[in-house]
Amino acid sequence: MIDHLKFGASNYAESKAFFLQALEPLGVEAGAEGDPSYGIELCGSNDASLCLYQATETPAPLHIAFVAETRQQVDAFYRAALEAGGKDNGAPGLRPNYHATYYAAFVIGPDGHNIEAVCHEAEA
Repeated sequence: MIDHLKFGASNYAESKAFFLQALEPLGVEAGAEGDPSYGIELCGSNDASLCLYQATETPAPLHIAFVAETRQQVDAFYRAALEAGGKDNGAPGLRPNYHATYYAAFVIGPDGHNIEAVCHEAEA
């Protein structure tokens, strides 16, 4: 359904570094990039991409959930996101209130966005 999602950052360089480091364990890489007002495309293994650009106004916080193929990727995302400067918003673990195998971790990114990695698969 979604081809790409573009959102602004109050500090493009900081947000770019954060997302590249935090999402690397999920297989996300830098795609096309222009000047900060154009931004950068962050690409994963599926067809959709996330585009980040320098905003001229403070963006409203978003909740963005990224697919992890394994629970180990969720754990690695969480560690990488914290190392990249993210703030803990929920350590890796099961969230049975969503469904029995919902394994996720949450961090707050540079602009206050709630960034999640989630694996829906049962533990291998």
